[in-house]
Parts: sequence; structure tokens; C-alpha cells
Amino acid sequence: MIDPFGRHITYLRVSVTDRCDFRCVYCMAEDMAFLPKAEVLTLEELDRAAGAFVRMGVRKLRLTGGEPLVRRNVMSLIRALGRHLTTGDLDELTITTNGSQLGRYAGELKAAGMRRINVSLDTLDPAKFTAITRWGKLDQVLDGLRAAKDAGLEIKINTVALKGVNDDELDRLVAWCGERGFDQTLIEVMPMGEIGEGARLEQYLPLSVVRAKLKSKWTLDETDYRTGGPARYYVVRETGRRLGFITPLTHNFCESCNRVRLTCTGTLYMCLGQQDAADLRAPLRASESDAPMEEAIREAIARKPKGHDFVIDRRHPAPAVPRHMSVTGG
Repeated sequence: MIDPFGRHITYLRVSVTDRCDFRCVYCMAEDMAFLPKAEVLTLEELDRAAGAFVRMGVRKLRLTGGEPLVRRNVMSLIRALGRHLTTGDLDELTITTNGSQLGRYAGELKAAGMRRINVSLDTLDPAKFTAITRWGKLDQVLDGLRAAKDAGLEIKINTVALKGVNDDELDRLVAWCGERGFDQTLIEVMPMGEIGEGARLEQYLPLSVVRAKLKSKWTLDETDYRTGGPARYYVVRETGRRLGFITPLTHNFCESCNRVRLTCTGTLYMCLGQQDAADLRAPLRASESDAPMEEAIREAIARKPKGHDFVIDRRHPAPAVPRHMSVTGG
């Protein structure tokens, strides 16, 4: 699959649910209205859709949510998708999780073929963690991280940089990840979904500022390491671990975009920061053949945009797109 700008689409992110057991302040409103079950693809339909993308050239598959591990029987889907690793048609199957369910599922994830996972963690302060996630408990996530490490999974910590919230902790988090053998990616808050008037602008912390501060303490050596996603990585010389920066606002990464996102309703978004989308649920459910769905995928890739238009400033306080990150797949 090649888009209009010559980019090979080899990475699919699949949201298996819009539901989550946290309500992170930069991701969701506290009183979220979730999708009716009838609109959500079954696990079998998600498997079928993902299989079509693999046949069409996708080499990396990431499961997201909401929180993917709260979806009932999700391990049956993960085990089914693992067959593409066995055949060699897929290079990597992985997951982004808030870590709350890792204590229960870490061993099964490794057995299904996962080798590397991303875990969202924005603070090491228990009270601050509950304030950020609204419903989460830090100890539960830390226990899950221990279980994942014991299972032999490589772990990358995803940290959203939040002005006035965790900006005083980022140095500590770099050290903590180094001590535990975790890589880390810092992420700028993204203007997606309504979370309260003015809140996003108050949260926004440019990673150019963060990187400059970290360089006063740590030696950041440039590297050409890539995971297939948008992060630009350095190696922290003092710890030997990688530190990535995802900067959709201060420096977008669209020129090398190789990914598309499939929601749990079967909607394909060709760009995280644009509204254009393709309905794959209708052709998937209309025919036992995958041909109509594959044609819809090809038509969608043919109109993948050059990039997003994320802006956060006082002239643009509203979300760049109205849907929440949890709907698209974080």
C-alpha cells in the first residue's frame, strides 16, 4: 500500500475498544459516553480486518484502546493475530496499555508472540497519578510492570508532558526508567476531543523546552533507531536507555508517516489529526468475501493526507479534531 506521497503504509494501529478503566485528564472527559456494543466490531471482525491489512502489506500491528486489556476475551483476538507472526507475514504484534491489567495478562501476551509493549505512565507520585488518571492506582500499574518484566517483555514507558503537573518529575522518570531497564518516550499533549474549556492550552508543554532542560543533566546521544512509529530517539549515555520524543506540535513527523488507524467501530482514519475516514464495517459485514473491504482500504489509502494541522495557542484553544484520543486509538 502506497499513499499519494509515496509513503509505504506498513503500520496499523487497531483500537479494540473505546472503553477504559482510567479517565486521564488529557485524553477523556470524566463523564464519557461510550459506544453502543452494536456499533463495535466483534473480536472475529477485528481479526478479519487486521488480516486483510496484513495481506496488503502491513508489517507491524499495534493494539490500542481506550484500554485494550479491558475488552472481554481480548486474549482470544491477540492469540489469533499471533498466527501472522508464525507465518512471517507480520514482523511485530504489540500493544499500548495503561498497565492496570498487566499483572493478569503479561504472561499470556508473551506467549501469544508479543516481545515489546508500551505502558503509559506520567508520574511516580501516587496522589498525582490518581489526579491525572482520575480512577487509577499507581501500585496496580507498578505491579503490572513487574509482571511484564518477569514475563520477559521489553517495556517502553510513554509519558505525556503536562505543564504544571509532571514537568518537575521528568528528570526523575528518566532516571527511574534507566534503573529498571525501560526505554521511554515523551509525548506532547494532542488537541483531540473536548476535555474542558482552556484545559488543553494549560496542559501543553513544548518538548523543545523539556529536551533542553534534560540536556543540562543527561547526555543525549543522537541515534537513527526507529520502532516504526513517530518518535525520534536519543540514547541517554548515563543509563544506556533510549529516550524518544513525539512532537506533533513543535515538530510534526508527517513526512515519514507509515501508519493508519482502525477504530473499534471499523472506521479507518488515514491521519490522526484529520477528520477524513473510511467505513470498513459496512463492506466487512455486507460480504463473506474480503474483496469489498480491501477495495475500501485501497481507496482510503489513495486519499491519505500529507499531514495533520495540530495547533495549540490562545487563538486556537478548541480541539483540532472533536473526537477523543480514546476513540481513535491512543
